[in-house]
Amino acid sequence: MFRHDENAAPTHAQFAMRVAILGGIGIVAFAAIFFRLWFLEVLSGEAYLKEANANRVREIKIQAPRGEILDRAGRVLVENKTVLSLQVRADELPHDKQVRNKELKKLAGVANMSYDKVKQEIRQQTKELPANPVTLQQDVDKDLVYYLRERQDEFPGVTASQVYVREYPNGTLGAQLFGYVSEIGPDQLKEPAYEGLEPGDRIGATGLEAQYDPILRGRNGAIRVQVDASGKPSGRELSRIEPEAGDNLKLTLDEKVQATGESALASSGLPGAFVAMNVRDGSILGMGSAPTFDPSVFTPPVKTDVIKNLTNDEENPLLDRAIQAGYPTGSTFKAVTGSAALEAGLVTPEHTFNDTGSFEYGDYTWRNAGEAANGVVDMVSALRVSSDVFFYDIGRMANDVYDETGQEIIQDWAKQLGFGALTGIDVPGEGAGLVPTPEWRDKLFKEASSPDSCGGKQVLYGVDGCYETDRGWSVGDNMNLAVGQGDLQATPLQLATAYAAIGNGGEVVRPHLGMEAEDPSGAQTQAFEPAPRREVDLSGTTRSTIMEGLREAAMEPGGTSYPTFGGYPVDIAGKTGTAEKTNQEDQSWYAALAPADDPKFVVVFTIERGGFGAEAAAPAACQVLNVLLDVKSQCVAGTSQTR
Repeated sequence: MFRHDENAAPTHAQFAMRVAILGGIGIVAFAAIFFRLWFLEVLSGEAYLKEANANRVREIKIQAPRGEILDRAGRVLVENKTVLSLQVRADELPHDKQVRNKELKKLAGVANMSYDKVKQEIRQQTKELPANPVTLQQDVDKDLVYYLRERQDEFPGVTASQVYVREYPNGTLGAQLFGYVSEIGPDQLKEPAYEGLEPGDRIGATGLEAQYDPILRGRNGAIRVQVDASGKPSGRELSRIEPEAGDNLKLTLDEKVQATGESALASSGLPGAFVAMNVRDGSILGMGSAPTFDPSVFTPPVKTDVIKNLTNDEENPLLDRAIQAGYPTGSTFKAVTGSAALEAGLVTPEHTFNDTGSFEYGDYTWRNAGEAANGVVDMVSALRVSSDVFFYDIGRMANDVYDETGQEIIQDWAKQLGFGALTGIDVPGEGAGLVPTPEWRDKLFKEASSPDSCGGKQVLYGVDGCYETDRGWSVGDNMNLAVGQGDLQATPLQLATAYAAIGNGGEVVRPHLGMEAEDPSGAQTQAFEPAPRREVDLSGTTRSTIMEGLREAAMEPGGTSYPTFGGYPVDIAGKTGTAEKTNQEDQSWYAALAPADDPKFVVVFTIERGGFGAEAAAPAACQVLNVLLDVKSQCVAGTSQTR
């Protein structure tokens, strides 16, 4: 048998086959390389040429200043300042750890900072603001700037840049209103409203800065310069686009009114809020909340430890109590109850009630504050002396109507005046509050809420937490609502809006702070004149009855705020309120319309744990009225034990 010798030389045919296979592989490989080169040189050459040219050009952003925020007279409330900031671009530091640490230690020495502090700031700010340069110091000395520029090769990634930061010439004034700016987030970059912005750009985050960000935010400019292979500028400036400053925002706010209101709140040392508003067009002249905070903590370098303390503060200084905190309003709500009863025909202005200080209903004795007995009272005198039992009885009668017809007299009128809904003010984060109804409470009673929040009990959630709700609606709920107690949750701005509607004859205004936008030269570019939300049917008789009761409460002997406003040079119409709160001292309220004969202004104050309305809120409101009406008064506290 023939055996093939594996060690024998290949035959001519076998050799030829191998050469053909290897040649084919070579041709295919050569063709692939040829076509790849042809693709790169011919088809994609122009694109790669553009990329190569772009790699030799760096675009340097020129930050545009934000517009200023001004009061109604043009006084600056929020502005910009330019500062030299010592900054580090973490992505431009040396990659070698030892070299990088050596540079940072040297930088810490010349900047008079600890090495640990430099490392901490880089780590913390890079985490929070990844696209931004890390700001180590602001307002750095020019000598340090010159030193670093002369030795730039020793400090790669370190710069001293001129930047715009927000400045607050009045310190904490209006902090919750103005809000602050922050770096734009990844999700926001996808939104049409922020088209054209880049990571690291700063936008309005809260308050008016956020609401009017498109107006306040300018348009950044840019410089295109030639750079070498290491990325350092090596040639002339190729092009420049100048930045466009944002427009200024002029507010309806009056700086003096704002300062006076905040000072009055601060003097109590307690949390609270105030609103001063034009009753005819809803323009806010002053609105504040206490405690407050210093908004400069949000300017770079962001003071995260301070912000953390603010966030964890039990008194919550970041909360704007004027529009976000819902409270029972106490007897200031009696003007709402009284006008509801008159408009519905439940009572007439002449309707009387014998106020003996208390009356029995069901299994409970309903009493006046301090068990004061006021004798026979009608609507006007009941408002003057703040007779609780008079309005408890109205709440009872209104509930009887509900039982018979399903009509919710007090609730429907309160909602028409703006309670239980957003006022529409041009500040983000407003709370809607709550007008309690039978349907609401009965539904709440049937539905269990989160066991983790309140031990598995059925609850009402409010600004102060949760309360056990172990029953459905009862007549007592309506009686409590009639005097502004119980489950009612209202903001000071909602109360001011309701009083404004009574004062102006039935127009429910839309509160607003924005008045107009101006370009940097002062020319108006936009005006803000929001239309009223609606008009309610308020008869002249109802209005005059309620207004007279409020006037007598402030100006006549026996009135609950007479100790403060008796003898005041301008007649005002005002009502005290004292809201009882579980496990806390009473909350003090005051709502005023002035002048009483033709109201132009409404002022509302509330002070948590302030006691009776005449003791804390009324004299605070008096201070703001002094400014609005250009009068002088001592604004003494009352000692009335009525609500």
